[in-house]
Amino acid sequence: MTPFSVIRARAEARKGGPEKLAALLPPKPDRESLKKLPDDRALAEMTKRVFSAGFAWSVIEAKWPGFEEAFLGFAPSRLAFEPDDFWDALAKDARIVRNAAKIQSVRRNAAFVLAVAKEHGSFGRFLAGWPSSDEIGLLDLLAQRGDRLGGMSGQMFLRFIGWDGFATSKDVVACLRDAGLDVAEEPKSKGDLRRIQAQFNAWAEETALPYVHLSRICAYSIGENHGGEQLTEMPD
Repeated sequence: MTPFSVIRARAEARKGGPEKLAALLPPKPDRESLKKLPDDRALAEMTKRVFSAGFAWSVIEAKWPGFEEAFLGFAPSRLAFEPDDFWDALAKDARIVRNAAKIQSVRRNAAFVLAVAKEHGSFGRFLAGWPSSDEIGLLDLLAQRGDRLGGMSGQMFLRFIGWDGFATSKDVVACLRDAGLDVAEEPKSKGDLRRIQAQFNAWAEETALPYVHLSRICAYSIGENHGGEQLTEMPD
């Protein structure tokens, strides 16, 4: 496998040097801050990622104040016990994107957040205690116990919530394949995901960098060389 130093040097050259590359990287994840994450913000971010899947993110962002109102501030303890009439009415509510299946996912994910919080003290504490060396295990749990949180929705939820992990975006996978990792162009099998996890674990040991930085640098090292402003809207 290609050493990460080679990948980083390529990304630096594409972005105009080490300082400019560093300026494009997000802050280092802080597990202590993640422990303090309120459960309503965890559910809100889940919802934003679910509704953003297959939809223009800008539209969801523009309507987000309406989402906050319609979903009662995303308080899991309220939403998990709202009656069917409440959810049926949301399917006609112009403040949000009226997708019935995604609306119902909020109800199920509210129950998921409550259950995890009961087990661990809060959803943030649960996330903060899960090691980055087993992201695929966490993604599997989100897919199994949550609703519509599989695939990239789960990865983007973790990214935006501040958990330290990689993303299997097109450019990241292209970087991995270019470095010599034998995975599919769209890795979905457990075997491919295990190989990707193992490679990020090896690079983390090699560099002592956060996984989110490894992932972002990997993406910046290959493919179309987007400007920094675009990249802030397209994590990895």
